[in-house]
Amino acid sequence: MAAGNVLPFKSLSDSVGQFKLTGKDVLIPEINHTGPHLMAAVFRSFGINARVIETGRGIDLGLEHSSGKECYPCHITLGDILFHLKGEKEKRGRLFSPDDFIYFMPEAEGPCRFGMYNKYQRIILDSFPEFRGLKISSLTTADGYSLTGIIEEAKAKNLRKSAYLSIIIGDILDRLLWRIRPYEKAPGMADSLIEKAMEKMEKSFEASGAAQDFEGIFSSLEDIIREGRDIIDTESPPKPMIGIVGEIYLRSHSYANQNLIKLLEMHGAEVVNASIGEWINYITYNKIRDSKARCSLDIKKLHLFEGLKRLPQIIRFRVELLYQEFMQRQAFNRATALIDIDRDHKVSRLEAILRNENIFSFDIGTEACLSISGIMEYIREGFDGVVNVYPFTCMPSTITSAVLRPVMNRCGIPYLDTPYDSGAQPGREAAIRTFMYQAQQYMKRKGRRKRPFYN
Repeated sequence: MAAGNVLPFKSLSDSVGQFKLTGKDVLIPEINHTGPHLMAAVFRSFGINARVIETGRGIDLGLEHSSGKECYPCHITLGDILFHLKGEKEKRGRLFSPDDFIYFMPEAEGPCRFGMYNKYQRIILDSFPEFRGLKISSLTTADGYSLTGIIEEAKAKNLRKSAYLSIIIGDILDRLLWRIRPYEKAPGMADSLIEKAMEKMEKSFEASGAAQDFEGIFSSLEDIIREGRDIIDTESPPKPMIGIVGEIYLRSHSYANQNLIKLLEMHGAEVVNASIGEWINYITYNKIRDSKARCSLDIKKLHLFEGLKRLPQIIRFRVELLYQEFMQRQAFNRATALIDIDRDHKVSRLEAILRNENIFSFDIGTEACLSISGIMEYIREGFDGVVNVYPFTCMPSTITSAVLRPVMNRCGIPYLDTPYDSGAQPGREAAIRTFMYQAQQYMKRKGRRKRPFYN
């Protein structure tokens, strides 16, 4: 017991951090259905035994071991890891050892509660004597998701490059699905295509990730897109374009948002969801801004030496962002040469929108920066409606709603807030049906932007 009856929680420093992943079973939570599986394949190509754990089946465990004050993604991810470990213990029996596993749970700086998930989950795991040996490997936005410490230094740079590309390819597969599923020749064809595509891309990343053979990965992607083109009914009438923004986990995780995209499609939408890659680019972009601001402050305070010491950091993050944007552009160029899918918004463009509209600022931070500017960009691109998806009580998304509702009312563009927790929402489908009717009427009034399937 520490002085003042304050527990030191030594476990948080000893069992949460950046640990070597080699030689362990690395358990990756699912945030969306594509990217994490491709990232796990990248890890395997570097000799790390990684797999994505099943999601959703442990929700009762997550709720049982939480107070209800945490946001919904915390309940889901906590339940997922507890359900998986209990299953492994039952399967392995006396051979089960928590030391064989590492749980991969990144974090973000505040004020979002995501930064506390791994700490809270560490405390819950420690309450089970049989799970105390499991470590939580945590990358953080504080250093731009640096991979230092999780693999040999000589491999870290290549792992980061391949992992980033896996996220972008996952985004492209998602956007391919959303582009073709509303116009598929027969129900289920698009979903079946993407399931096979994921298997193909996993094999491609596992074979080529460590070797940095990105041309082989792009070639596999092009083959998948050509297959996708064949299942489109090009005579189908165009549908209202609906853009999704919001909290990254809820908008990406189909179990958490109760298959929102499919429900919107069922009522006549073609959907584009904000991507995981956009968030990664934002983190790097924000580190550049933060480093520049600290450097400027040091110089103003005449701490010239301290200011100069920040220059290498600014350059490093700038180079990382340039590389990320280059790889993202390369991947989307290969895809859009074959089919018309929406590219990601450039983060510098999103900041410029907020600055020009004077309705929010990147200085405030949080995911609201991307959501507010992303909606404004959807409007400029001719979308017919926007949905804001978030956990119930999520502060950044509540800010988004408060800032944008007056703007959307003035523009006359249909807008819908969809907060989620573990409970059922009896009026949800009626609200979406009403929203989609408004989007269809809006599209009829202004016309649908011209968008051929093939470029």
